Amino acid sequence: MTTAFDVPAGLLIDRLASKLGDYESIKPPEWALFAKTGTHREKAPVRDDWWHVRAAAMMRKIYVKGSMGIERMSAEYGGRRDRGSAPYHAVRGSRKIAREVMKQLENSKLVKKDRGKGRTLTGEGQSLVDNTSHEILKELSVDNPELTKYL
Repeated sequence: MTTAFDVPAGLLIDRLASKLGDYESIKPPEWALFAKTGTHREKAPVRDDWWHVRAAAMMRKIYVKGSMGIERMSAEYGGRRDRGSAPYHAVRGSRKIAREVMKQLENSKLVKKDRGKGRTLTGEGQSLVDNTSHEILKELSVDNPELTKYL
């Protein structure tokens, strides 16, 4: 079976984001239009569907790295803070965004809480990622027939 490890991350995240857009429980809150994704950013995201892209990327991260909590997820989306003439320092991303996205994924039954470990993918969430990966690999194998051995 095809997994998230077999396809490029960018293609998988974009396809997952479009599928997550069909879920009614996954939608950006009102404040998401103006929110920065962390203190290391100067402006809010310009992409209209950035909330769904973030949710898809978080699903893939949980798939690849295993159980994750809010703190670790926010650290994954952190960056380097420009402190003027002082040296750069690593800062975390927005924990509010990570928490809200995780809650929405939980309400959609794609992610569940794993006591003491954070959140993990449910069977439905894992099958969504695997099926999407399989679709992408099928499309890629049309141009590159050598990939059919992974189907």
